[in-house]
Amino acid sequence: MTKLPDDVPDCMVFLLAKAYQKAHADFKKQLIPYGLTNLQHLVLEGLWYKQGMTAAQLGKFLILDKATLSGVLERMVKGGWIKKQINKKDKRLLSIYTSPKADNLKNDLTKERQKANQEILQGFSIEEKILFKRFLTDVINGG
Repeated sequence: MTKLPDDVPDCMVFLLAKAYQKAHADFKKQLIPYGLTNLQHLVLEGLWYKQGMTAAQLGKFLILDKATLSGVLERMVKGGWIKKQINKKDKRLLSIYTSPKADNLKNDLTKERQKANQEILQGFSIEEKILFKRFLTDVINGG
């Protein structure tokens, strides 16, 4: 594991970027056996939270732009991870659902995410874990 030098500039943007890169790379390795990317896993987590969202609703929920999400969804349909169905309330829209393939791996993938979270937070006290989550949420929410 590469350790940051002691004289790294006091820059939150840099530190957040480096923390993201490390967490992203570590979790990416865990997902390789499943043939999923981090972003595809995030889509599955979002759909397990609320099945049947439209692409626009899912994008808003995951804070992803339309262009990014569109390509991911198409690859996930081709890979058999999700399926699109005509929305029951508005026939002009498509609702997105996880496939049986994804649902059969839900427990395994949830364990992988939990393992990744534990690895990130190892060495933190309970209080530090709570504060860390709150701080990250505050950064995301702008407040």
